[in-house]
Amino acid sequence: MRSIHRRVGVVVLRSDLTKLGGRSELTRVLAALVATRKLVRISHGVYAKTKMNKFTGTLMPAATFESIAAEAFDRLGIAVGPGMLAEEYNSGRSTQIPIMPVVTTGRRRITRKIQVGSKRVIYERTRGTN
Repeated sequence: MRSIHRRVGVVVLRSDLTKLGGRSELTRVLAALVATRKLVRISHGVYAKTKMNKFTGTLMPAATFESIAAEAFDRLGIAVGPGMLAEEYNSGRSTQIPIMPVVTTGRRRITRKIQVGSKRVIYERTRGTN
């Protein structure tokens, strides 16, 4: 836990912790931390720190879903941008605020599921010019 708390940011990769023990031991420890809600699993080998909710007294992710997803993509080296609806809203072409967290991956195909609770990132791919 000390190693996890000292890390900058909210996202912790399994690869960050490989020097602390063997594979099976690390798997057991991470599973126990997820079971006790000290970490939240957001993808394969990707976890998020938690903090105490001062209103309910329960543990919850230490940041918003959007910032956790953005940090996870950054840490994994995956370049993503805002989805088409978010881009229209940001440029002023639309007044509807996009509710679904959609990101564009360019022409790259990504199958990694990023999810916290019931919220999940949806991928858009831009079509190439033919």
